[in-house]
Amino acid sequence: MNIDSIQNGVVLDHIQAGKSMDIYKYLHLDELDCQVAIIKNARSEHMGRKDIIKIDYPLDLDLDVLGYIDSNITVNIIRDGKRVEKKHLELPHKLVNVIHCKNPRCITVSESQLDAIFLLSDPAKHTYRCAYCETAIDKKF
Repeated sequence: MNIDSIQNGVVLDHIQAGKSMDIYKYLHLDELDCQVAIIKNARSEHMGRKDIIKIDYPLDLDLDVLGYIDSNITVNIIRDGKRVEKKHLELPHKLVNVIHCKNPRCITVSESQLDAIFLLSDPAKHTYRCAYCETAIDKKF
């Protein structure tokens, strides 16, 4: 299989196999008017299998969303066909409007203009708690 290199854009590498469509959805890549290549189940010496997403357009990505989905992702910034920056992600300590509280009595449910803020409470279990009502949400990815 041959996937062309990109000239200006972003390559998301080391995505856990099978997670590329979640990233596609959460980053709203379907709304872009550019080429987006999704490579699923690519061979990897380090991971066994991995997914890769190539976006042939320079854009600012929400690194918190990416870190929440898969903190092992590597973000490569490409300019003029060369990698100019490589970013390693980590599990974000704070998420704003990425996940929403499942507690029906939480103020964010009745007051829709409030940001849904979650704070990392247990990094080992990837558990976040609502900043308003402290309802726990485990990472689902």
